[in-house]
Amino acid sequence: MAFVDDRARPDMAHHLILEEREQLSVSGVEEVESFDESTILLTTAQGALEIQGEGLHIEKLSLDGGDLRVEGRVNALIYEAEDGRRGGGFLARLLGG
Repeated sequence: MAFVDDRARPDMAHHLILEEREQLSVSGVEEVESFDESTILLTTAQGALEIQGEGLHIEKLSLDGGDLRVEGRVNALIYEAEDGRRGGGFLARLLGG
């Protein structure tokens, strides 16, 4: 029987559920690159995701199922642009940043 790595599927569903800015559930997680109390960096089925906040901690992580649950104060959810750079606002794009 051949080994199948479900985490590498390009069709893995990706969802975010943020409740009261205190509990975040993420599906489609492929890898947790780094984390501390203020920033969590993930690779998801839809690209790189940075979670910014205060007092963040990972409550649950299942890479087999691609599920992550974070508790703490969530201030920002930032996806990396497809060209490998972080997305930015209008001014950042205008000034080439």
